[in-house]
Amino acid sequence: MIRRFIQRVLGNSGKPATGRPASEPLILPRAKHGIKRDSIDACALRTCETLADHGFKAFVVGGAVRDLLLDKRPKDFDVATDATPEEVRRLFRRSRIIGRRFRIVHVMCGRDTIEVTTFRAGGNLSGEDEDERPTDESGRILEDNIFGSQAEDAARRDFTVNALYYDPLREEIHDYFNGVADCRKKILRMIGNPAARYREDPVRMLRAARFAAKLDFHIDPATRKPVAELAGLLDNVPRARIFDEAVKLLMSGHALRGVHQLRAEGLHHGMLPLLDTILDDPQGKRFIEAGLKNTDERIHADKPASPGFLFACLLWPRVLRQWKEIEAEGEKPIPALFIAMDEVLEAQRELLAIPRKLDGMIKEIWALQPRFEQRAGSRPFRLLEHPRFRAGYDFLLIRAESGEVEQELGDWWTEFQDADEDTRKSMLLADTAQKPKRKRRRKPKSAPAAEVTST
Repeated sequence: MIRRFIQRVLGNSGKPATGRPASEPLILPRAKHGIKRDSIDACALRTCETLADHGFKAFVVGGAVRDLLLDKRPKDFDVATDATPEEVRRLFRRSRIIGRRFRIVHVMCGRDTIEVTTFRAGGNLSGEDEDERPTDESGRILEDNIFGSQAEDAARRDFTVNALYYDPLREEIHDYFNGVADCRKKILRMIGNPAARYREDPVRMLRAARFAAKLDFHIDPATRKPVAELAGLLDNVPRARIFDEAVKLLMSGHALRGVHQLRAEGLHHGMLPLLDTILDDPQGKRFIEAGLKNTDERIHADKPASPGFLFACLLWPRVLRQWKEIEAEGEKPIPALFIAMDEVLEAQRELLAIPRKLDGMIKEIWALQPRFEQRAGSRPFRLLEHPRFRAGYDFLLIRAESGEVEQELGDWWTEFQDADEDTRKSMLLADTAQKPKRKRRRKPKSAPAAEVTST
């Protein structure tokens, strides 16, 4: 059993590079890593303390530890423990067990939610041993609820920098795969046999591209090598999971770099296949890059950003092209736009599973664009009152920045919305397109028919 586990973790080498047993971590005190207890979210800290008070092990794990090592503020603080989901649920009144393929517990503290996972076993790290978890014909894991030790849990995680366990009570890091060293060297390295790990979960290829872009890390050559051959496995992943990963990439604050990283790795076919047609077109490329840059800047400035707005940006070049084609066939401009919107969204839904709940926002942003051209009469005032005006206006500015419309149009709306009432009226353009109304001639009332009397 021990030999099998060592082979899983280290392949055929039999011993770790540090010389310590494979099942024992390198334990780093605070003086070696610098992470203080007060850097941990209060809810995560309370969760770890409660579990420890009841005799369980509890660690802040994964991305939070990695980000703190990089002097970044973690977005989430996850906890790993040797308590089962049911045991965790009994300790926290405001908690619930969720998931099927991967059961976790959500512990709620006020507005905060901490994900608590039980240490898990399994993982075909050497590429030779048979995995105990159920898989489909391509090797993708279908169920992952086999509980194990902390060492086994570390071995089944994806990258070395994500297999770090921080004990907030002792302020120690437990490091099984030299993840702290990789973090400092800015290297993204897969734990175990990369090809086998990608077959277990092809989404790991997308995560590699996302983390490399987000953290500005280099992907280890051995980790990158199988991607070109195995990228097609993404076709076997549920579209909803692909969409979730796309949102994480696009909302990471590094969307522009992430999209280019995806394309460089050849992974965009499995996530955003539309990138080929967009980025090969100079106009479309300028628009997409301006939109992604705008969103990255908003996220870094702690301003709100919406997945709906991002997908409106990504799909707009295709809508614009289809709109012109439908118009060329003789359809009027506005009906042609609405036909194009429906066709593009339905075509993309099969590839990316964009939730229908985003349709409303996406369509409203697109439908507002022709209205920005109308700068006469009462129409600009009515547009200002539209609930999606701000999103539509931001979208217009991206169109202007990319050269799709004149910059003067964006500047006019920037000035108009902030001006006082008198200035707004003076800015209105003459409505040359409006034809004078012809007076309708009133039809004379017909005379009542004469009564016919019989004689």
